[in-house]
Amino acid sequence: MQSTAFTSMKPIKFGTDGWRAVIAEGYTFDNLSRVTEATVRWLRRTCRGEIRVVLGHDTRFLGRRFAEHAARVFGAMGVTVVFADAFVPTPAVSWAAQALGAQAGIVITASHNPPEYNGYKVKTALGAPAPPEVVAAIEAELHPAPEVDLPSFGALVEAGRITFHDVGAAYLETLRRRLDLDAIHAAGVRVAHDAMYGAGQGVIASLMGDDRVVPLHHDLNPGFHGQAPEPIERNLGRLSETVVREGCAAGLANDGDADRIGMVDERGRFVTPHLLMALLVQYLHRERGLRGSIVKTVSTTHLLDRMGAAYGLPVETTPIGFKYIAPRIVAGDVLVGGEESGGIAVCGHLPERDGLYIGLLIVEMMCKRGKPLSALVDELFETFGPHHYHRVDVHTTDAAKQRVLSRLRAEGGLERVDGHPVAAMDTQDGYKHLMGDRWLLVRPSGTEPVLRIYAEAPAARDAVALVEDALAQLQVGTDA
Repeated sequence: MQSTAFTSMKPIKFGTDGWRAVIAEGYTFDNLSRVTEATVRWLRRTCRGEIRVVLGHDTRFLGRRFAEHAARVFGAMGVTVVFADAFVPTPAVSWAAQALGAQAGIVITASHNPPEYNGYKVKTALGAPAPPEVVAAIEAELHPAPEVDLPSFGALVEAGRITFHDVGAAYLETLRRRLDLDAIHAAGVRVAHDAMYGAGQGVIASLMGDDRVVPLHHDLNPGFHGQAPEPIERNLGRLSETVVREGCAAGLANDGDADRIGMVDERGRFVTPHLLMALLVQYLHRERGLRGSIVKTVSTTHLLDRMGAAYGLPVETTPIGFKYIAPRIVAGDVLVGGEESGGIAVCGHLPERDGLYIGLLIVEMMCKRGKPLSALVDELFETFGPHHYHRVDVHTTDAAKQRVLSRLRAEGGLERVDGHPVAAMDTQDGYKHLMGDRWLLVRPSGTEPVLRIYAEAPAARDAVALVEDALAQLQVGTDA
């Protein structure tokens, strides 16, 4: 049996968006102290004067306890903490960091990871995810063990070092100002909202009205009923059934901290985040007259490249992780930025993913155009050609994952996939095989023993065939 000292000294590595680990293994109070202390050391190097952070948590197991512990570390090190008085979506903390003039926002969340995980996200003073250089700076400040003696949470509250703020209510008011809720109400549409037991529960109903929202999984269940709170197609069967049964115009789903969006149309069919991004580009550019670049990750649809060429909008591709997109938004002149996992941002809001805002912006578009979501998607395909996407997450072992990556690295990727010769390879994040009008990407998860296989082709069956052939060639799972 491992000792507490050994566990607390396990390596800590930030992934695509913060640090995540299994509770009671890597995610311990000692390791949380180490990460929080490292954050303070980074803040001291980069900020002058008094340092304030906004600190929130989602609905995960021990979320409040972990948040209070982090607040004690911040307070003990002389940092003033604005503490969210209840669980909140991550974009609410991002908004508060910006609006309240804090030097950082911290969220205790593991986002869409399985229930046994918790995590720690860092947001900048502008409300954006910490960029790679900030993540590296925090990692460089990690010490082998906690170094700060902690006063009690209550003592720090009494001393004024920790103050409470209704971050959720203030964030709701911001959404009310930035969405055309009058148009949504006038259309009389009804939607279903799957909060996946996460921090987004109640938000859509608060904005649209209880009579216009059919809620799913809006109760507190820190174990998420045993399912990872990830709004991807295989997890949204009940949402699809509810939309059809209740006659809803659409179904919206958010992950555990509500920064990602998943949607189904009025027929209960999943609408991929790729298509949601494309619809937003069309809506904001063609109908609102806005311009700017389209910034997407390497795993995101090439439909956006076609749209950029047609509309005269530059398109930029980044590695996977919103931390690569956010700096471009902060620099300005980005119309839509996002990734295939459902993290999307648009101009005029936050330099941050916001699944609640994006979901309602799509509903706003439907209402203003007077067309169902399925018709809007059909129009995209009629104009720019069909683009079908398929993804498989292979849960395996670290050894099997490394075996696959070693082979791809040694051979420079696969020569052919489903009979199509590979014309070029993009290795900025994983191994993306380019084959004219189709592509296949093999990429490891940064936080779990998982291999992610992505593909896009003109027909759905062709995208599936690309993934299946890659799995067969790589013999994924044989070491599991």
